[in-house]
Amino acid sequence: MSALCTFGSKNLLALPDINLPQGSDPRVATCRGKLQNKRSKLNQEINKELRLRAGAENLFKATTNRKLRETVALELSFVNSNLQLLKEQLAELNSSVELYQSDSMDSVMPMIPLGLKETKEIDFMDPFKDFILEHYSEDAFQYEDPITDFMDTRQAMRTPLRDNAGIALLFRYYNQLYFVERRFFPPDRSLGIYFEWFDSLTGVPSCQRTVAFEKACVLFNIGAIYTQIGTKQDRCTAKGLDSAVDSFLRAAGTFKYIHENFTNAPSMDLGPEMLEMLVQLMLAQARECLLEKLELQSREDRSVDISFDLAQEAAQLSQCYANVHQLITHETVRDYVPYSWVSLVQVKREYFNGMAHYHAASGILHEAASQMSAATKDILRFLHVESTSTQLNIRLPKDDVERRLLGKAHLREALVLHEECQRLQRMCRELKSKLALTCVLRIAHSEALQSYTANEHEDDFRELLDPPQIQPSTKFQLSLTAPDFAQHRVNDLFRALGPIAIFSAKRHWTAPRLVQLHRGRNSDGFGFSVRGDAPVIIANVESNSLAEFGGVKEGDFIVNILDKDVKWSSHDEVVKCIKNAGDSLSLKLVTPMDRNYLKPVKSNKGSVSTHSSSSGISSGLSSPSGSVAQHSNHKRLTWNLFKRHSTSREGKDFYDNVILR
Repeated sequence: MSALCTFGSKNLLALPDINLPQGSDPRVATCRGKLQNKRSKLNQEINKELRLRAGAENLFKATTNRKLRETVALELSFVNSNLQLLKEQLAELNSSVELYQSDSMDSVMPMIPLGLKETKEIDFMDPFKDFILEHYSEDAFQYEDPITDFMDTRQAMRTPLRDNAGIALLFRYYNQLYFVERRFFPPDRSLGIYFEWFDSLTGVPSCQRTVAFEKACVLFNIGAIYTQIGTKQDRCTAKGLDSAVDSFLRAAGTFKYIHENFTNAPSMDLGPEMLEMLVQLMLAQARECLLEKLELQSREDRSVDISFDLAQEAAQLSQCYANVHQLITHETVRDYVPYSWVSLVQVKREYFNGMAHYHAASGILHEAASQMSAATKDILRFLHVESTSTQLNIRLPKDDVERRLLGKAHLREALVLHEECQRLQRMCRELKSKLALTCVLRIAHSEALQSYTANEHEDDFRELLDPPQIQPSTKFQLSLTAPDFAQHRVNDLFRALGPIAIFSAKRHWTAPRLVQLHRGRNSDGFGFSVRGDAPVIIANVESNSLAEFGGVKEGDFIVNILDKDVKWSSHDEVVKCIKNAGDSLSLKLVTPMDRNYLKPVKSNKGSVSTHSSSSGISSGLSSPSGSVAQHSNHKRLTWNLFKRHSTSREGKDFYDNVILR
């Protein structure tokens, strides 16, 4: 099933010159990949039919010619018929859950995975280059490689592998969007870049300009791959069941994160009701795996207590699927999910309710049940829901006769529910062809019937009444696993533009200007002081100084010194560059239009606290948005750099904080 696809006689994996990002390899064509390709083609055809229908509807509204309106109405009927057929084909693909199941030969109850959302390729090159030139006033050609790398990453994440490497690729792209959104997407205008994604369930395209939509779709695909990984696990082993539980909980956490952080979803699969249904569905499937693990561990030696535990866990799972069925049949959800999903949820609700009665009967009719301990009797008393509407209201049998009667009643109820499961499967065309599901339901019905027959006696002519319902309860407390973005850290591809807190799309500043300062040998200095790190900011400009005459302004960012980019340089590094410049200093400065950078920040005690340095001495400031330093001593000091001074600690601290003139 996972064999590599070969084209002609040549295996594409033998090509060494194709360098694709890790986690994506469209040359690997598994059955799931082929299914996704079919889904992609159907999405394109659905999009084409939707456009034809929109054009025909507009023409129908615009024209007053009766004959033309009749022709357009006829064409509309054809388009709607084709669109309905395409959507049915897409729903059938979404119903192909068996392709995502484990390759194990043992028959297990199938799980429901999600297909990936498809998207179109986007060319970011020209819009990004234009924005770099216009907004950042830098040579856009220097950023062609980072833009290409970003485009390659997006292209690769369209075809991720269905494993942890594919998830890591999607996370890396998602984290890279954090930087790209802040670098290139201003809040006040659009770059003309549109993100178009197809709904994973209906194939209907949605187009948005916001990066938030792109992020939500990427997260949806992360959750979808988690569902496919969980479904693909070998659930006949404890290790496979643990992996499946982890994957389903991660999928549920991802869908919950989308639900809580992204609003006004333009596509159906990102709607709040749909996401809530998916969260509960994944939690139910995780709980189903836990029940299977408990059954696997108790297969060899199943005591009375374990049978009662299995009964309560199965009843709890049946209740979970009943909740999922209520959500999936909601009017905002039911028309957009495959009918086979609704039917499978119904089947599981009845199936696990039947298994609850079967396990309860197994415990009650167990050979050791006649000598139950007091603790086991308490469990049995709690096992049944106390209700006056039940015909056979026996919660704790008084003798062996009542015990056998109660056990047979549970077996009879299990048989009725398993027969209902088989009926529901036959009612759904897609589920009828699921061999694994047919086998599971047949085995469950056969075991219940065999146990019922073994406990039936010829001289027992009493009528079996409906037993009390099983009390849902669980020992497993499930917690959602939210997306771990910190696990897949990335480097900012456009780091050369400067610190993102300052040099972002929402900040505005003047075009860079070149300032050249030349001082004589007897000159006191350049006449300005600096503060901050990455970027360093002009803290103060003296009146009638070289800096003032040269055009240096308080609050300017120093972006270049002597042809060296210093946007990321520390305070000490910039001061060192200024000192090494000698008597001739060349600066490239930008003036921020947001003057909040110049406001002093008050400490908790109400005093103003900053560090600043002259154009020659560093004081070690670390905050790029700090306020202007004001030394307590405002007296002007004359300092001779070549004069001997005290080497004591007091003298050194004074040297680090003095303002050079």
